[in-house]
Amino acid sequence: MIMLRRALCFLGIGLSLFTEARGQQEIKELPRGLAEFEKGFLSTYTPPDVSGSTIPASVLRGTSFRTMAEWEELQAVVITWAGQQVILAEIVRSIQDECLVVIVCNNEATVKSYLAGKGVDWTKNVSFLTGAYNSVWVRDYGPNSVYANDVDSLYLVDWIYNRPRPSDDKVPGLVGLHLGLPVVSMASKPNDLVHTGGNFMSDGLGTGFSSNLVLEENGPGSQWALTVKDELAIDALMSSVMGIDPYIKMENLPFDGIHHIDMHMKLLDERTLLVGKYPDGIADGPQIEANIQYVLSGFTSASGEPFRVVRIPMPPDASGKYPHQGGHYRTYTNSLIANRTIIVPTYEEKYDTTALRIYRDLMPGYKVTGINCNAIIPLSGALHCITKEIGVNDPLRIVHFPVDGSLADEDGVLVEATVQHREGIASATLHYTTDTLSGFVALAMEQIPGTDTWSASIPPVGEDAVVHYYIEAVSQNGKAGSRPLTAPAGHWSFLMEGTGTSSVEPTDGQASVAISNIFPNPARAITCIPLQVGSYKGEVQVDLVDAWGNRFPIWEGEPGVQEQNVFLNASLFPSGTYAVRVITPQGIASRVLVIAE
Repeated sequence: MIMLRRALCFLGIGLSLFTEARGQQEIKELPRGLAEFEKGFLSTYTPPDVSGSTIPASVLRGTSFRTMAEWEELQAVVITWAGQQVILAEIVRSIQDECLVVIVCNNEATVKSYLAGKGVDWTKNVSFLTGAYNSVWVRDYGPNSVYANDVDSLYLVDWIYNRPRPSDDKVPGLVGLHLGLPVVSMASKPNDLVHTGGNFMSDGLGTGFSSNLVLEENGPGSQWALTVKDELAIDALMSSVMGIDPYIKMENLPFDGIHHIDMHMKLLDERTLLVGKYPDGIADGPQIEANIQYVLSGFTSASGEPFRVVRIPMPPDASGKYPHQGGHYRTYTNSLIANRTIIVPTYEEKYDTTALRIYRDLMPGYKVTGINCNAIIPLSGALHCITKEIGVNDPLRIVHFPVDGSLADEDGVLVEATVQHREGIASATLHYTTDTLSGFVALAMEQIPGTDTWSASIPPVGEDAVVHYYIEAVSQNGKAGSRPLTAPAGHWSFLMEGTGTSSVEPTDGQASVAISNIFPNPARAITCIPLQVGSYKGEVQVDLVDAWGNRFPIWEGEPGVQEQNVFLNASLFPSGTYAVRVITPQGIASRVLVIAE
């Protein structure tokens, strides 16, 4: 027992003293998983008491909470200065124009000196928080941002960290005190929950995602749980404290030793899942695909439509090995969205170029910055793992699901959005154009009485015209915001009339195949063509046809799910207007695709 206390003292206090005495760059780095010397602590380890800096979850029973999505407006990003200083300095440089960077450290002067030596201005949007910690993996133990009643008061939620690192487990309380925010504890009975931030993501509308790790670490046999919980109890707790319902949980991956979903998937907006893709049949590829098909077959986005899935490569390590061959778990989904900037891990230019282009095409208007992560990926983590976002205190929230030009009627295309602020909304405006170089036309949106829904119609602008639009709003206290956050550079686009979902009538009992809304459209690079397969069984051929009738095969096969996503690299084709055709024995469905310069 004396030896155990001494070991825990080393973890919680001694490590910080070692760092101060020997210099920040010599800190002993802990992996994202368990270090060998930590495994011996598990049978007797007890999470620290955090009651002095937190509010018990039971006190706030009855309050309606909403977990923030990562793409919402941020006031701060938290990092811990525990090794990987080269990468941490680049994170500060990349996002300090977007929001405050809170650096948890034990020697402020040392950190300032290091940043200055790297040419990073530590006087600009950087705040130093002196406190104890054990590791750099703040994503996993840091606080989670939730709002009461959608957009009212901001709270930080603290889980029990699934590592024997007591100082890390106390960081959420320190961050709450530093930023003047209340911290809700899920670290005491009966509302205790063992969880990790890298194994959780939210769409901001109540849907949550995790691997089955959360079931294992709170269920029978767990060395972490204070009270054993089955899936129903976990779901009830996540619903009451974080507003998560449904809570989607997927099978653990065989070659990802930590089972954190941020290593292979990421929500980019309320409908779009960015998912890591291995070459067919290797590493975690088969299980990732099985998990995604489970999501698509059993759940929909908050709009009621299927999630859109876009694949991004999972590259081999420097020796050409994949995880099943003992290679490092290189990932591009382990990125961070910080207001109008996205930082993406990079490794080798021959792989990075494709990954960065996918982000830029999917997130127009955002500044996409790559940061070399070869030094940290052997520890099973990258940029998302070592950052933690904190929402703003007074969000102006705009939720909108992009419209389809096939819905046009004599009034044009109806655009609706949920617009909220705790002080109320003074006005909402829909901006649209068919030529971004000529500017946008502003249309006043009207609020549907008794709701947070605002609407306006984009008038008819001619068949097959490409319409670009975004939404802007102003609260009663004068705060302005837009969606996309990067508007007007970032905006949505659709084709007016003649571009709707097109399908053929079923014959001989066979169901038809339709093309859903292609995105992005106009396209520049990787483009997703979602096929609505329904109950159709048989061969499907997808072609791209140019204005002169030239046909370019894209995909051929027998779809295995109700929605089959087909991908096209638009950069391989000249700019212009094309038809995407889906051919089955029952007929042809088509949709217009514009490939931009």
